[in-house]
Amino acid sequence: MKANISFKPFTTGIESVLKALTLPLIVAEYHTGTPIFSRNFQYQLLDSQQKNDYCFSGHDCKITTIAPQKQMLQVVRNKGRNADLSSSNVMITYYVKRGRVEDARKVFDEMPERDVVTWTAMVSGYCQNGKIEEARKLFDRMPERNVISWTAMISGYIQNWRIEEAHILFDRMPERNIVSWNTMIVGYLQKGKLEYAQELFDRMPERNVVSWNAMISAYARRGKLDDACRLFEEMPERDVISWTSMVAGYAQNGRIDEAYKLFHKMPERNVISWNAMIAGYAQNSRIEDARQLFDEMPYRNASSWNSMIAGYVQNGRIEDAQELFDRMPGRNVISWTAMITGYAQNAQGEDALQIFSKMQEHGVKPNRATFVGILSACANLAALEQGKQLQGYSIKVGLQFDIFVGSALISMYAKCGCIDSAHQMFDETPGRDVVSWNAMIAGYAQHGFGNDALKIFDDMQRTGMKPNDVTFIGVLCACSHAGLVDQGLYYFDSIEQVHCVTPRADHYACIIDLLGRAGRLEEAKNIANNAKCEPNPSMWGALLGACRIHGNMELGKLAAERLFELEPKNAGTYVLLSNIYAADDRWEDAARVRMMMKNRGLKKQPGCSWIEFKNKVHVFLVGDRSHAQSEQIYSTLESLDRQMKQAGYVPDTKLVLHDVEEELKEHILYKHSEKLAIVFGIINIPSAMPIRIFKNLRVCVDCHTATKFISKIVEREIIVRDGSRFHHFKDGLCSCGDYW
Repeated sequence: MKANISFKPFTTGIESVLKALTLPLIVAEYHTGTPIFSRNFQYQLLDSQQKNDYCFSGHDCKITTIAPQKQMLQVVRNKGRNADLSSSNVMITYYVKRGRVEDARKVFDEMPERDVVTWTAMVSGYCQNGKIEEARKLFDRMPERNVISWTAMISGYIQNWRIEEAHILFDRMPERNIVSWNTMIVGYLQKGKLEYAQELFDRMPERNVVSWNAMISAYARRGKLDDACRLFEEMPERDVISWTSMVAGYAQNGRIDEAYKLFHKMPERNVISWNAMIAGYAQNSRIEDARQLFDEMPYRNASSWNSMIAGYVQNGRIEDAQELFDRMPGRNVISWTAMITGYAQNAQGEDALQIFSKMQEHGVKPNRATFVGILSACANLAALEQGKQLQGYSIKVGLQFDIFVGSALISMYAKCGCIDSAHQMFDETPGRDVVSWNAMIAGYAQHGFGNDALKIFDDMQRTGMKPNDVTFIGVLCACSHAGLVDQGLYYFDSIEQVHCVTPRADHYACIIDLLGRAGRLEEAKNIANNAKCEPNPSMWGALLGACRIHGNMELGKLAAERLFELEPKNAGTYVLLSNIYAADDRWEDAARVRMMMKNRGLKKQPGCSWIEFKNKVHVFLVGDRSHAQSEQIYSTLESLDRQMKQAGYVPDTKLVLHDVEEELKEHILYKHSEKLAIVFGIINIPSAMPIRIFKNLRVCVDCHTATKFISKIVEREIIVRDGSRFHHFKDGLCSCGDYW
């Protein structure tokens, strides 16, 4: 039997953090919007002589008017210092494009004569390799400059996110061409300063189609479709990019039918147009329409396949994504990453790891989105050792300072029970963004360290970082797990009143959970009834769980009825309601609910626990005797059971929700999966190391009590992650303070 050892999503916000990390990266890789933000857009605007100069300046373009680079390099080598001017310029460009800027500078310094192209190529080379100060020094030394030189330096500032200095230089230009204006406009758009870009656009003495497309695309991405449409209508001429920008804008803003009408009216379409429409359908959950369009495409490129695969992934249809992936003629890193992310987000972490392994076998180098996806899989599986190996791999490929990978590592360490390592990773992550802060807050919340989570939240605000909706999921869950009711209510009220964030269903679920755990069930019910959002299963599920903890049968029935309406196929609702009846010895009602569940073809998720040892995951079910060390495990457990009872442990048989004899109830508790996993850890894990156990369901009260006794008897730290949080057991105590 293959046990499902992945978790349902935690309510601490850590899953939202991982999703926030992964999806934008994946989408960015195969995004089907207009290509106006690439360096190539400038090249399209130049005449033939300018194109040659532009290429020699180190920009991305195809050099079609000179000999192939290899031949030219050979000429330079043969001639040495006597190489002619154009050959040396090519040599500089060749080195620059490969990041060998010092070699380029050596060629530059050895040239007997230089022209404006030489100087511009070297300036551009420094800019492209992040050496903006060296670029500016060289620019200031130029004996003469043309408009391309000025534009190259401006572009360098923009590439290095120094837009103000770019504008100062732009204002100093003795003359400007359309490329200069477009460069500055695109710079402001990349910085998110649409109003500054619009001001420049309005001042332009002349515009071309690229100018218009840049503004249209920016307005569309901002959701300002009326402004985008106005510009589209005003354009003197349109190209396929203009049309595609509008199609993508409508699609990305949920106006998918209008997108298709425009797509249908397009005088010509290219593969990007088709991809934009497919991605739009997929993002709007119209996956069948996306597939029909995909099948109708006259020509497909890798992005077409990736868009369709990602569409299936986003809509939870991982089998269809796999079928398409298997058929794909030429997979790239984006294809592999989409599948890894799909499996990770569909709680199939083992499959994600297998895909990653095959990706390596095919020699495909992972990118940062790949690492985020595979680290998410390791986090869900609690595969700590593999997560550590991936951190080493990320360093090897030069991503040790990547903020997305850093945030994913924070989440991975937190979900694997290493909260101190998570904080260390947080401290070492340069340029932390809101996702990094959210990951750390969610990590502390998940471990039940509410005050630590709130301290991180305070630090976040002191740095000027603006919290978002995911931040408050972590904050509210931290309050809930730590019993900080008053603080939780304060932060809930502040979401909209102070931070101008609209609360959504997840926030209401958190505050219902907070009040429910504290026994304030009527208040929790009132919030569920009066929430300013559509009824959501997570809200009523939180209330039902609280009713189970506090034994409130009537309110539990009400919450279950609402859940039957919202989520009739969720077996968990039936199980919880049945358990509420059973806890009150209403065995007939409990049996009736179980029969309802059976008649509807639903099955209870089997509980299982697992532990990682020597890079292998060992899984245990209730009463499991399939493990190779079973005899030793049960022998050790029997010995521990005697010692626990001598120390005062009494099995809590009321938790066995079956109408059976007391002795059998005690025997059932004795064989719970987490106890088997803990004993395996005691036998195999060195005594100096903590034992980390993971369970897919909420730990029962008896196992919680037993683990406290075990931690004291064997003098070990035992860390248990269940379906909602972490418990740190040491010296007979638990970090939760018996509040969970």
